[in-house]
Amino acid sequence: MIPPLHLVLDTALEIRPQCPQLEHILFDDPRGLRNYDAPGLAGLKEVEAAGKVYCEEHPDFFQEQVEQGQPDDVAAMFFTSGTTGNPKGVVHTHYTLLNRAQVGAAFDKLTEREEVLAYLPPAWIGQNIFSYAQWLACGYVVNCPESSATVAIDLKEIGPTYYFAPPRIFEGMLTSVMIRMEDASAVKRALFHRFMDVARRVGPRLMDGQSVSLGERLLYALGDVLVYGPLRNNLGFSRVRVAYTAGEAIGPDLFTFYRSIGINLKQLYGSTETAVFVCLQPDHEVRADTVGVPCEGVEIKLSDQGEILVRSPGLLKEYYKNPKATAEVLDAEGWYHTSDAGFIDANGHLKIIDRVKDVGRLKGGPNDGALFAPKYVENKLKFFSFIKEAVAFGDGRDKVCAMINIDFEAVGNWAERRGLPYAGYTDLAGKPEVYALIQDCVEKVNADLSRDQMLSGSQIHRFLILHKELDADDGELTRTNKVRRGFIGEKYAVLVEALYGGKNEQYIETQVKFEDGRTGVISATLRIADAKTFAPMQAAA
Repeated sequence: MIPPLHLVLDTALEIRPQCPQLEHILFDDPRGLRNYDAPGLAGLKEVEAAGKVYCEEHPDFFQEQVEQGQPDDVAAMFFTSGTTGNPKGVVHTHYTLLNRAQVGAAFDKLTEREEVLAYLPPAWIGQNIFSYAQWLACGYVVNCPESSATVAIDLKEIGPTYYFAPPRIFEGMLTSVMIRMEDASAVKRALFHRFMDVARRVGPRLMDGQSVSLGERLLYALGDVLVYGPLRNNLGFSRVRVAYTAGEAIGPDLFTFYRSIGINLKQLYGSTETAVFVCLQPDHEVRADTVGVPCEGVEIKLSDQGEILVRSPGLLKEYYKNPKATAEVLDAEGWYHTSDAGFIDANGHLKIIDRVKDVGRLKGGPNDGALFAPKYVENKLKFFSFIKEAVAFGDGRDKVCAMINIDFEAVGNWAERRGLPYAGYTDLAGKPEVYALIQDCVEKVNADLSRDQMLSGSQIHRFLILHKELDADDGELTRTNKVRRGFIGEKYAVLVEALYGGKNEQYIETQVKFEDGRTGVISATLRIADAKTFAPMQAAA
């Protein structure tokens, strides 16, 4: 919720003595500010009037300022999420932003006829690339929501042709769809599941340009009329030509769902430091486990430690007032050190495993020396709609254990359909029935991991369901909702030791911060469960 303007203004005036260069404070709505009188305080209408007078006196001023601009001038500064430390200011020039915007536009053949929805945080580089830089490159239409509360409605009303969202947005949409279908009539549920089976079998092949029999095409066309078309329209994707996701891995089932119903959902790879576009997935070469091929102007190589190094016209100029951090990521040859571990597969697509610093090894036990990629494991757990967050541990230990956050909405709906009463998140998370539900998800992940030669040792042996949702206000997530694994390991050290100490339960008290700024304590005795693991499967000859 946006605080009242006078509260924001009070804060600005309060900190003003600490900011000697803060000369002017402007406001757009004078209501409630009648009695405010401070040097440099003015409304936008006053500024506009002064600007009009100045332009009349200096008619060439604007053009002169434009002509002074150079491609290598600083255009903007964006802050990193702070996943691996304190956020850093990433300085980009006009050239880096526009170059990557033009490359991305050319890759997907974007034109002035595209329509996008500018709903992402303005401070994030993704919003600036998709709603500003590419708008300058293509001249397409940028639509702004009426408010944050109306984004879903505006999405349906506008029907963008070009859309970007992090996986969490797509996960939330799918969860909402599945919850609504569970509450639908038996006939509608049967129709939905029948045609979704057809969609999963036929849809991705159609999207990838593969051969499909006439019978399957006709059946899919019928499904499009009865299910897929109305569903796309309900989601706001009736006109989407290209949709992208990035930032975190997206689950294969989630990825397949959207492509099955005719949405050209693809993945890209990039970061704040690379002006987003490093790798993109070409049409007909889209897979859930890769992030595409290097786009125009990008070079990629791997270090001896498996770190992905990038050289591109879109690289940052520097970290603001932080030459030491700049030197750590940009070497003398112009390679940007991404801190991501991965490899290029046989088809030339990049596959991300984890952060380099987080890739570890198990120590002791039957999997001694096995590779452990926590983010890879966590993402597999989060592929299930019942699991909102997961934190995996295992580096330097004899087995992998995990802490899990349930998705309160999805699991709550599941519980209500089964007549299972609960009195809030903590109560629901501790139910034996919920533990059985999550255990099934964990064991499916283990079965999947057993088929991966590199990561079969990363199967989860023990897990618990946390008594509270991980929260950025409690320091457990970054402001972009990425798990701070190291911080969580320290904060919940007693739970980590209980997982590895063979305990069946553990009492814990946790201090939390509420939305209104108050603090409180949540306590619970958490159950610790064992999960079935599977023998590694041998690769086919």
